[in-house]
Amino acid sequence: MAAALQSLKVSTHQIPAFKGLPNTSISNKPLMIFHGAFPTASASQIEKHLTDTGVVTPQWRYTMYSDTHFHSTTHEVLVISSGSAKCCFGGEENSGRVEPVLQKGDVVVIPAGVGHRLLEDHGAFQMIGSYPQRHSWDMCYGRKGEEKKVEGIAKLAWFTRDPVYGDDGPTLHV
Repeated sequence: MAAALQSLKVSTHQIPAFKGLPNTSISNKPLMIFHGAFPTASASQIEKHLTDTGVVTPQWRYTMYSDTHFHSTTHEVLVISSGSAKCCFGGEENSGRVEPVLQKGDVVVIPAGVGHRLLEDHGAFQMIGSYPQRHSWDMCYGRKGEEKKVEGIAKLAWFTRDPVYGDDGPTLHV
């Protein structure tokens, strides 16, 4: 169901801190996009695959919030299950931001601290939001008073198995 690992195209992006958004500067792990990892899979098939891989737990199906936010308690794995959209990672005014058009089948691995938001829904944009097992997510917005939460990001462990490919995959080689 997932695209063959040897044919997978992966984009990686280091995004500098910006105002109250720590982005990748705090963990030194890149934002990763696995292009077309699930080209024909349904949302239910994607959720089953992620669950069977045993790294992350799918927790919701929804679009992306239109307010810039980040998570301080966990990394996030988003799989686009339908449609396409332009999203912003890193903060809209950040010269180091990334603004990809994500489409059905793409996987986005977002390190804790990376600000993200929806810019333009190009139609029927839906994602599956997943988080490492036994981790819960919070919502941060880069505001005053979140500094203690941001400090905790540096202590979060990175993936020891890839959330899509298991024992060998892109998240293990960054």
